[in-house]
Amino acid sequence: MAAHKRTRVVVTGVGVVSPIGIGNDRFWQSLLTNRSGIDFLQSVPTEGLPSAFGAEVRDFNPVELLRDRKFVKVMCRGMQLGVASASLAVSDARISTGQMDPDRLGVVFGSGRMTCHPQELAAIVEACQTANGFSPDLWGREAVGKVAPLWLLRQLPNMPAGHVSIDHNARGPNNTITCRDASALLALSEAVRVIEAGRADAMIVGACSSNIHPVDIAKFHNFEGLSRRSDDPSRACRPFDFERDGTVVGEGAASFLVESYEHAVRRGADIYAEVLGTGAGCDGYGVANESAGVGLVRAMESAITAAGVTPADLGHINAQGKSTQTDDIVESRAYHRVFGDLALRIPVTALKSYIGHFDAGAGAVELAGTLLSLRHGYLPATLNYEFPDPRCRLNVARGEAQRLASRTAITVNRTAMGQSAAAVLRAI
Repeated sequence: MAAHKRTRVVVTGVGVVSPIGIGNDRFWQSLLTNRSGIDFLQSVPTEGLPSAFGAEVRDFNPVELLRDRKFVKVMCRGMQLGVASASLAVSDARISTGQMDPDRLGVVFGSGRMTCHPQELAAIVEACQTANGFSPDLWGREAVGKVAPLWLLRQLPNMPAGHVSIDHNARGPNNTITCRDASALLALSEAVRVIEAGRADAMIVGACSSNIHPVDIAKFHNFEGLSRRSDDPSRACRPFDFERDGTVVGEGAASFLVESYEHAVRRGADIYAEVLGTGAGCDGYGVANESAGVGLVRAMESAITAAGVTPADLGHINAQGKSTQTDDIVESRAYHRVFGDLALRIPVTALKSYIGHFDAGAGAVELAGTLLSLRHGYLPATLNYEFPDPRCRLNVARGEAQRLASRTAITVNRTAMGQSAAAVLRAI
């Protein structure tokens, strides 16, 4: 019996909405010139917050990037960023009318936490107030009518995938991934499997999230640990640096058009890179600790095996690099377990030093950074890597962007609870 021919899967469109630029050109130039997107927060009051720093997407007008402005009112901030990034990715892929069979174009999108904030329910609570305090009995008579009929649509994590599907008439397979930091790479992995199975010719892949709100910032600090620095925002996020003391909140999104190689060639698409292999794993410990990292090890080993490459083939690692003490150590040890002595030589970049941390969306923006690095042949430096941590022992790129020795890369993401994903990509 003849061996089954593997379906090659490639990325042909990239769209970025990030704290360091909206659109691929602005985003890439910021990476090349070491321009951080972390600053003092401007869109929310910071009094009483654990940190006054954040990476906000400035000058973002959703009406300019969404196909139908009427949907803005039923989108939270994260959704707006994600759907806008999908429009940019589809435009970047230069899909002309009639090139895509709608039934063969699908969507798989990662979503971060879409929190219902207290002010959204203020009118409801007020309607239930009496002289004796809050009265649940008034809910049915007075309060329920003050709930906007479409209010829930702003909170549902599957809505970004739905909006993207409607916008681009993508009637093929559709799914949502809600696995925090790992969501974008898991979405990419699912899209690859869908195309390999012949269920679609192309998939719109992405992830989005926004944590720029006092409630989200407080939650983030409790679960992840924010930097307590108060002097220079741009120096607060310090992946793998000995003086790191926490991460910084942010917001953003990125999307990609992923399609079979044959389909891309038939329509004359410009290809960024081929997805050689993906992998996933979980620690199983329940909490992050310095002995964890098994999930990340399994994810990288699976991705490398599926890709048919060796660690020596990798030109760089695009790291999770959260800038917390424990997470960076766990990640570094995972690299040493997988790569051995090569972990001291393979260049590592950590883009959260530019864009902060915003769970699902951050992983997508970092994946965009990997794809643009492979396209242009340069690796962005990691910002604020000044005092190497001897517990990490990695070849962290710093200073200026450096030329890639190889156009093959591995990009990884890992949640605080140990869910991990990895992808190996190669420029072609």
